[in-house]
Parts: sequence; C-alpha cells; structure tokens
Amino acid sequence: MLVDLRIQNYALIEKLELKPSALLNIITGETGAGKSIMLGAIGLLLGNRADSRMLFDTSKKCVLEGHFDISSYQLRDIFEAEDVDYDQQCILRRELSPNGKSRAFVNDTPVTLETLRHIGANLMDIHSQHDTLLLSDAVFQLNLLDLYANLVPTRTQYSNAFRQYRKLETDLQALESQVAQANKELDYHSFLLNELEEASLDNERQDELEQEVKELEHAEEIKYKLTHALQSLSEGEYCATGALKDAVVLLGQIAPYSEPVKDLRHRLDSCLIELRDITDEIEQVERRTEGDPARIDELQSRLNVLYSLQRKHQVRDVVDLLAVRADLRDKVSSVLNLDKQISRLRRDVEATLATVQKQALRLSEARRKTFPKFEKELAALLTDLGMPHARIVVGHEAGAPAVSGIDVVSILFTANKGAEPQTLSKAASGGEFSRLMLCIKYMLADKTALPTIVFDEIDTGISGEIALKVGRMMQQMAKKHQLIAISHLPQMAAAGDAHYFVYKEDRADRTVSRIRQLNQEERIHEIAQMISGANPTLHATQSARELLALRGVEMAG
Repeated sequence: MLVDLRIQNYALIEKLELKPSALLNIITGETGAGKSIMLGAIGLLLGNRADSRMLFDTSKKCVLEGHFDISSYQLRDIFEAEDVDYDQQCILRRELSPNGKSRAFVNDTPVTLETLRHIGANLMDIHSQHDTLLLSDAVFQLNLLDLYANLVPTRTQYSNAFRQYRKLETDLQALESQVAQANKELDYHSFLLNELEEASLDNERQDELEQEVKELEHAEEIKYKLTHALQSLSEGEYCATGALKDAVVLLGQIAPYSEPVKDLRHRLDSCLIELRDITDEIEQVERRTEGDPARIDELQSRLNVLYSLQRKHQVRDVVDLLAVRADLRDKVSSVLNLDKQISRLRRDVEATLATVQKQALRLSEARRKTFPKFEKELAALLTDLGMPHARIVVGHEAGAPAVSGIDVVSILFTANKGAEPQTLSKAASGGEFSRLMLCIKYMLADKTALPTIVFDEIDTGISGEIALKVGRMMQQMAKKHQLIAISHLPQMAAAGDAHYFVYKEDRADRTVSRIRQLNQEERIHEIAQMISGANPTLHATQSARELLALRGVEMAG
C-alpha cells in the first residue's frame, strides 16, 4: 500500500506530500484545482512517458517519489525477475530534468522505464475514464473474465504453448522458403560439384606437373648441354677431372715437406671426390632425359583442366579448388538434409498444434462454465446500484486459435426491461459504464493482489441513494485494498476513511496547486459545500453531518 507520495516541481505543483490512509481515501476539489495533475504525476511515477514542458520551474528537475509497504503481498518474485533488490518497504522514484532526460529508481537502484512499469503495475492500479472506454473492447473483456474465473495460470500455460506453436510454424515456413530457394540452385551446384569430383583433385600437385612439362619441352637442350658438361668434367683431353688428378699428384709429392701443403692436398682430394659424384649424377640425368611428346600432351591436357576450373571458380590453385569443392558438397548435402529437417519440423508443428487445440478446448470449457455466475453476480450488483432491470449476457463464439485462446467473447448489456442485450458501446451510457466498471472492479477485488487502487471519478453519472451504495461498495473493497478515489459527490466524500482537499493558491508570481487532509469540521464544511455551493445552508451542513454519521455506522457494520 502507498504510505507516502511526494511530488515536487510538476505542473502547478511546487511541492506536495500525501500520506494516505490504509483504507478508503477521498480526494475532492474544484474543477481545475489539480486533482488530475496529481493523477498524472502518479502515472509518471509508475512509468508513463514524461514531458519536460510539465515542469513547474523549468530550471529545476521534477522529482516524484512513492513509499510503499508491501510486506503483506507476495511480490518478491516480481523484483527478482527484474533483478532488483526486494524490500518490504519499497521506494519508487522518478526524476525528470529540464533537458528532458528521465531517470527511474526502485529502492535507490537505477532501472529502465520498462522495469519501473512492471513493478509499478503490481503496486498500483489506476482506473480512469479511459479504462471505462476499454470495457467495450473484446480483448479487455476476455482478460477480465479470465481474471474473474481465476483462469490466468491456465491461460498463461495455453499462451506459452501457442507461442511455441507459432514459433515452430514460423521456423517451418522459413525453412520451406529456404528449401525452395536452395532447390533452384541445386542443379547448378550439383553440376559444378560433379565437374570437380570428376577432376579427381585429391593429392594433385600442380607445381610438379608444370615442372615436368617444362623439362619435357626442353629435353633436347637439357641432354645436349649435359653431354657437353660431361665432356668438360671427365671425358675430354683437358677435362677438369684429369687436371684435378694431376694437381693432387703434384701436391702429394711435396706434402711430406710442408704441413700446409698436406692440408691442401686433402682438401683437393675432397674436391675430386665431389667432382666425381657430380659427374656421375650429371651422367644419370643425361641418360634419363628423353623427349616424350605423348607425355607432354597428357600433362598439358591435365593442366588445362586445372586452369579451366581455376578460371571458372576464380581461384589460384588446387588448394582453393578443393575448398570450393568442399563448399559445394556442403550446399548439395544441406539441401538433402533440409528435407529431413522439414519432415521433423512438420511433425513438431503438428504435435504442438494438437497440444494447443487440446489446451484451448480445456480453457474454453472452463471459461464458459463461469459465464452464468459472472452474469448473475454482475446483474445483482447493478440492481443494488439502481439498475433493477439490468441484464448481462456473455456472448461467445469459437474462433481460430490465437494467443488468448479460441474464444471470442462480447459482454452484452441492457438496463431496460424487455430489451435485448446489446454490445456495451451501443447499450450503455456514461453513467452506466461507470457503474459497470465499478461492479467489475468490486467483483475482481478478491482475485487480485494489488496493494493500492486509484479511481478517477468512478462515480460519474450517479447521485443520491446510488451514490451512497457506491460509497458502501468502495468501503467493502477498502477492507482488502487501499483505495484512493477522486470524486465530486458528497456521498462519496463522506464514505472515505480520510478526506483530502485539492485547491489552488494564488501567489504574487503564479498559481500553485496544494492538497491538505481535512479534519472532521473541515470535512463537514467541504461536504456541505458539495451539496449546496460555496455558502452552504444549515440544512446542507446537517446533511453533511448525517452522511458522515452514516459512514460511521457503515464502517462499524
């Protein structure tokens, strides 16, 4: 419940503090005094969009703060879900800077507006005239019927199953679209893959093939020059091998006389050995070297295949071609695997749809069972509020599965005897709408865990004895929920546990809006003014005393 509300620098409010009663709080005041402004500030505190133009002093920031006692409510899970520290004494704070920047806090922890809205929605419920208009909306009607029937957990379970079904269905459609596109490319990719597979690229060494072609194409030149090299090294009259042998003999003759010469002779021996090895290898290469036009044609043909594939796929070597082949294998294989995935996903979609349909039927049956009770209870409450011929019928049709189920409902209403119930937008007047919404809120009061409910002129269009009954109804609701009600009716004003008066104060520089709690005598005077005007008569004053005395009797009862 709201323990303390502080508003600073907002619209006509320079500074305001409200410490409401735990029961029924009534706020009255002249039109334009600032009641709706205060309601707008509460909306900002709960996460509504801000507008820096609403600052009282545009050079200072606006601060809205609400202190809540939530020790009697099971709200810890809400805070944990939003990753916010839980405390039995909760503080919401909203700051709006002159530059338009907005900041939100829960228990002094900075939070997003979405988090503030989620937590705030579990602390306060603001009912305004806009909510009365919502009553004619089919989705709103279905939501309140589910709340009345305690079907929210069942509906949540169904909604989760339906969302899972829609996700699977969306995934299936995306996969089928992917397969359709892939099938268009499958033939082309298969052709390219077959071409690469036939090329047998594994273990292919393109550089070796190119080197062998080069050797074969220059075989005659290679053989001729190798032959002449052999002549120079070992076969000619003045060959290198012979000259080196002679040098070795000469150095050997003088080696006994000189150590350096001995070393040189050994080195020359090594050179002679190396020269003989080189000569042998040259001879072997020369013998192997033979021209082979057929082999050249074979190699050139193979290289042409490789060059053609490389140009087609715009790569530089066989390694890149192997990468292209692997990619094509994946693409072709994936299309075949996609068919298996589609079959599996179709089975999942069918199974999930069966679950959705089963849960939808169960939810629909549970809803329809509660319609007669809802109709009877709501009609009885409307009778108490001066509508003895009121008749409520919940119209129902079965539709296609949707996130809320298969039910399409419409609350039909008539206030006139013998008239056929019609949709609320056609059958209900403004005052009837207000009484309908109040009765519905009353019926739902035991089924919700909201600490605080705010009513903005819920008593529109009623007066006299009906207003007294509305006041008694709100007193009953206030036994389980803290209520704050803005009203223009003396009967409602007298029903409150606490009465706050909103008024304007004209200062030298500007007009400001203020609020104060009325004591007993001030309440009598304010209620008397609500009855007969600015200068209440003795009769009006006596009526005010009687209304307040009646409230005491009702509360005691």
